Amino acid sequence: MNATVTSLAYRTDLMLLTLQGSHVEERDDHLVVRTPANPTFHWGNFLLLAAPPSPGTAAAWIDTFRREFPDAAHVALGVDGTTGAAGDPTDLAAAGLSVERSTVLTATTLHAPARPNTAATVRIAETDGDWAQAVALSEATNPGFDPAAYREFVTHRVAGFRDLQARGHGAWFGAFEDGRLRAGLGLFTDAQGLARYQTVTTHPAHRNQGLASTLVHAAARHAQAHWSTETLVIVADPTYLAIDLYRALGFTDTETQIQLQTDPV
Repeated sequence: MNATVTSLAYRTDLMLLTLQGSHVEERDDHLVVRTPANPTFHWGNFLLLAAPPSPGTAAAWIDTFRREFPDAAHVALGVDGTTGAAGDPTDLAAAGLSVERSTVLTATTLHAPARPNTAATVRIAETDGDWAQAVALSEATNPGFDPAAYREFVTHRVAGFRDLQARGHGAWFGAFEDGRLRAGLGLFTDAQGLARYQTVTTHPAHRNQGLASTLVHAAARHAQAHWSTETLVIVADPTYLAIDLYRALGFTDTETQIQLQTDPV
């Protein structure tokens, strides 16, 4: 199934995960994705179903997940496809599965932001201090989680980004003011024409200053100049205002990604 994943979102998810050492095991009707380096990362440890669950099978898919991940505190089932089909709503609800639909946007080139931020210095992370600030930024923008558990998760996640950058598979970009990180994002690639954005984040105290749009645009220019990127991919919550920022830069809606879970991240 790995070679025939139709979802651009999941294709790029798998691209980045495997570059970071995740394992993908093929079954007849699903993939098992494991990330030993970050076992609490829900979407690094999940099943990717070849099609939406048939009516009456949602609970069985949860059992399959539990067999594959007996120590996991979560259940995460991805559904391959592009249209947003998730399965029978009644069956999913009875099994305790929530449905998350994300919009997958693509672009070949981006417009300059209408109101770029010219006060911040935009550059690629370089020092241990830069990467430590990336962890702190993520913590500041996700205060609702258990602090210790979330710090463990995000520390592993940022370490994975740092490793990708060190091996030439993209970069993590930050917007700094007086040495302090105000916004950040990752843009990573397998050098085959696709580049996928990760964790576009602005500190709550520094939003509405053009930092995110400036970073997204700067990262795209770098990717096209240095990595021969042909298609930029970003995945967004369709109900959150950031999606309008991406559209204003030139991204267009391409498909819908489906995630089923019992313990939303």
